Amino acid sequence: MVHEDAGGGDRLALAVLAQWRMATTEQMHVLVAPRVRIEQTRRRLAKLRGEGLVDRVTLPQAGRTRCWFLTQYGAQIASEWPELRGWRPSRMASDPTAARLRVGHALAVTQTGLAFVQDARQHGDVCQPLDWMPEVHHPIGGGEAVIPDALLYYRSRATRGGNSGSMLRAFIEVDRATMGPERLAAKLSAYARLHSYVPAPPPGTRPHLAVQEESWRRHYPLFPRLLFVLTGTGPAGVDNRIHALNAAAKQIPPTFLRKVPILATTTTELLQHGPSAPIWQPVTHPGHTASWMHTQHP
Repeated sequence: MVHEDAGGGDRLALAVLAQWRMATTEQMHVLVAPRVRIEQTRRRLAKLRGEGLVDRVTLPQAGRTRCWFLTQYGAQIASEWPELRGWRPSRMASDPTAARLRVGHALAVTQTGLAFVQDARQHGDVCQPLDWMPEVHHPIGGGEAVIPDALLYYRSRATRGGNSGSMLRAFIEVDRATMGPERLAAKLSAYARLHSYVPAPPPGTRPHLAVQEESWRRHYPLFPRLLFVLTGTGPAGVDNRIHALNAAAKQIPPTFLRKVPILATTTTELLQHGPSAPIWQPVTHPGHTASWMHTQHP
């Protein structure tokens, strides 16, 4: 059973691991309890492990970094919480081997999300740990689905002019150069299909009574921005991937490009300058840079 301490730290730690899939001890500390000593986070994780709620794999690199994930029991407990409504457990919860094999990509996604959370804290914006939602399932028909590495919710701060701030949403794709540039670029067409996908009406529904609207509109007032974060390759490899995205953009419906900002940056730029800096290249205009927050929907 999860202990309810004064700050709900155990519950938050479990919820964060449920949603983020995997995180190192240091990442968990920054997400859950950045104002206390890291030893307290280590003790909390050890306690949750002793209760059978979380487990870990240890990376062989220097320092033997510990990476944490939910057990099947922890996933069962967390799935009952209202803040995780609609959450789908990862295979890592029932298979430590799967966790070990996915650790590289999972930690790259966690590192990306952590950059957004820390950037929001620094600038007075709102991006809580549970505003980062990996692997949200979006059907596009025929048994296929678009599953971004993460869905980001982010509220920008109010301005001195009285603006109450803006709620921003983004689909995040973290690319570690484990697939060719063309396969990465093919993801653009999948998102374009999601943008136009209208589900077939349920059997027995009269055609004139069926509401014909794109499925994404049930969840988002605007289609989320699409952000690519590139890592695992040098400058030449980054250029090749951005130009592959640019070439793919020329093959998809112009309506999608007009309505959805699509930008790319590197993990190096993200960590050095922060996500809100003008480090993002629009895939339709490689070489130019902009802020993902200020690239507006038309």
